[in-house]
Amino acid sequence: MALLQIAEPGLSTAPHQHRLAVGIDLGTTNSLVATVRSGSATCLPDESGRTLLPSVVHYSEAGTVVGHAAQAEQSRDPHNTIVSVKRFMGRGLTDLPDASALPYRFVDAPGMLQLSTRSGVKSPVEVSADILRTLKERAEQSLGGELTGAVITVPAYFDDAQRQATKDAARVAGLNVLRLLNEPTAAAIAYGLDNGSEGVYVVYDLGGGTFDVSILKLSRGVFEVLSTSGDSALGGDDFDQRIFCWILSESRLSALGAHDTRLLLTRAREAKEALTEHTETRITAILSDGESIDLILDQATFHEISQTLIDKTLLPVRKALRDAKIGVDEVKGVVMVGGATRMPQVQKAVGALFGQPPLTNLDPDKVVALGAAMQADVLAGNKGNDDWLLLDVIPLSLGLETMGGLVEKVIPRNSTIPTARAQEFTTFKDGQSAMAIHVLQGERELVADCRSLARFVLHGIPPMVAGAARIRVTFQVDADGLLSVTAREQSSGVEASIEVKPSYGLSDDEISRMLTESLSNVQGDIEARKLREAIVDAQSLTEATRSALANDGDLLDASERTAIDAALAAVDLATQGDSTRIVNDAAAALSRLTDPFAERRMNRNIQRALKGHNISEL
Repeated sequence: MALLQIAEPGLSTAPHQHRLAVGIDLGTTNSLVATVRSGSATCLPDESGRTLLPSVVHYSEAGTVVGHAAQAEQSRDPHNTIVSVKRFMGRGLTDLPDASALPYRFVDAPGMLQLSTRSGVKSPVEVSADILRTLKERAEQSLGGELTGAVITVPAYFDDAQRQATKDAARVAGLNVLRLLNEPTAAAIAYGLDNGSEGVYVVYDLGGGTFDVSILKLSRGVFEVLSTSGDSALGGDDFDQRIFCWILSESRLSALGAHDTRLLLTRAREAKEALTEHTETRITAILSDGESIDLILDQATFHEISQTLIDKTLLPVRKALRDAKIGVDEVKGVVMVGGATRMPQVQKAVGALFGQPPLTNLDPDKVVALGAAMQADVLAGNKGNDDWLLLDVIPLSLGLETMGGLVEKVIPRNSTIPTARAQEFTTFKDGQSAMAIHVLQGERELVADCRSLARFVLHGIPPMVAGAARIRVTFQVDADGLLSVTAREQSSGVEASIEVKPSYGLSDDEISRMLTESLSNVQGDIEARKLREAIVDAQSLTEATRSALANDGDLLDASERTAIDAALAAVDLATQGDSTRIVNDAAAALSRLTDPFAERRMNRNIQRALKGHNISEL
């Protein structure tokens, strides 16, 4: 079975011509670039032989430095040394609950937040572009030529704003993006191809700033993502923060300046890494006021203060298993991805959940980049005969707002991408000549509980009676997980469309809320939807009744008119309440009262139609 879309348009390769393509893992803590050489994926080192590039950028009057040199400036110049910028991608200042604790000078610009540095105001896109540019230069020096393109990995739970920000950063860095690839899927490619694996696998990806879990089925070269879940605001940085808080508590420290905060966070990260191999570690530091820190942290204490974080990762794992309808006994292996999975307590917790030790035979820091390199090699057209197929999924459902503030899902979550689906909608009012299209993402039944992605208006709908127009709305999700929506009125052919590039600055809390609340509020959502649907139907009935009264009210005597007016008032009152039964009962009563009126109107309309015609004409 050949890989779909084996080469991007214009990139089909000539015989014997190898195109230079790379895979890039743009990580929260470290980033890597990899390529395929002689049929084998390998990470490319810098001039000192180091494959890991710290995702740190330092800005000064003298210029910009990235990586190890920038990392050395973290404690000395924290205001101008940007670390973990991945957590800011596609986010606004209001989305950062701990912004005041960070050493940066934030600028609350419209859309995505910005950071004020000595080199000027920088957006997270620009900071990420500096990291990507450094990796691009490393690759071109190692490979001896210009890159054709790159596959860049993103957390599976990155939303559209975060994915678009990543793509923008790559373009600023001068990279041709062949594909955005979900990190767990990239890891599965690396494991599946290197080890010839088949069966159901769980990819547990705990990086520096994000957590993802994907359930994949590998069978005869087909990589099918069955489900995905995660938390886009949980990672190794949070474990550093727990150690940092422990240091403050043990040393009885209160408010710290930016310099001391960054210094102790660096020491916390070093302690976390040391406890991976040792049972205890010493934490020493001299603060700016001369006070010294000298503490011993052992593994048991670290496990205790970080246990809630580990438990927090297991909730999405269980959710993904339920979505995939897979039991833990059906899982053949658990792939560990991300440097944070080196922590013994993480491996122990995952092993206990699945009843088997997790797979760690590939370097968890490198596995994502290696898988991305394999995908890039295929997309560049270098390996057209490879017998494997990649089937990824979207993490959250996509749909539209309908009358009553309800969400109509068009593409359900965990649908394989790329995909396209269409659904027909109609008008609510007589003579309606335009329709507002509101695109939403989420699992809840009401618009207020889902995320707004985009809005546009379809104009030029021919005036018709309510319900007669046919508006076909088509959703298309590309291989990068980005969405475009088209609305077309079928009889006239008028059309409007939008590429969904949502405004930056969406809340991190919402993405985890969407799935957890979709489960905990299932019954409430169903009842709320029934109420909204009942209200919409009742309002449609009252509007039609009032229109009929205006045109043919003379067909009723005074007592009948009074009864219908009273029934209309009862329906209006019922729709202001929160009882589905009362709304349905009031609407049913109105419908029964107006049945004789409807018959008289039908007879009148037939008489009007027949007036002036004889039998032979008919």
